[in-house]
Amino acid sequence: MTKILVADDDREIAELLEIYIKNEGYEPVLVADGREAVSKIHTNPDIALMILDIMMPELNGLEVVKEIRKDSKIPVLMLSAKSTDMDKIQGLITGADDYVTKPFNPLEVMARVKSLLRRAENAVQNDKPDILNIRSLVINRDSHEVKTVQGEPITLTALEFGILYLLASHPNRVFSADDIFERVWQQESVVSAKTVMVHVSHLRDKIEEATNGEQVIQTVWGVGYKIEQV
Repeated sequence: MTKILVADDDREIAELLEIYIKNEGYEPVLVADGREAVSKIHTNPDIALMILDIMMPELNGLEVVKEIRKDSKIPVLMLSAKSTDMDKIQGLITGADDYVTKPFNPLEVMARVKSLLRRAENAVQNDKPDILNIRSLVINRDSHEVKTVQGEPITLTALEFGILYLLASHPNRVFSADDIFERVWQQESVVSAKTVMVHVSHLRDKIEEATNGEQVIQTVWGVGYKIEQV
């Protein structure tokens, strides 16, 4: 599950964001001061994004961003009661990726969170090698070709290829149906999980037919799908 760090010493705001983060299927991690925020980022490499208040004890938000930018590219959404253009510019120059002023609409915050996560995901995908070898499959990102290690081609639709590449490029990571839809369809999930399930089912059938029944894509019941690297 995607982890999102919320760094805000206002307990009510932190707990409000926690509710919305959970509702979107992410895992919230809450801290109440800047120094602890830096520590969490350094000790938890699986945190995917940080929502960061500017005015905090120990280290303020600007100081936190300066510190983590020494060795981390994690997306940062900054929160502040300051609404002047110079305040926003200062936050972005320091290294934040986006800026929301208080009071805010939690739905807007979550929309920006999803946008930042998609942007980060696309950047990671672009850094992946052109060809992935996972299990008994050889996946060529540029040509959208999939073959078995024996050279047997597997014909996939664009969406099926997108699902396979997403799972294969993140071995052992579980993606929910909503995660898959938002990353592969490139839009906010507005359909039932059944749409993704049908595409995964067709994808599985094609892979199993070409690999003599190998079950490459695994279902994690109640959570989503993954491909394990062995």
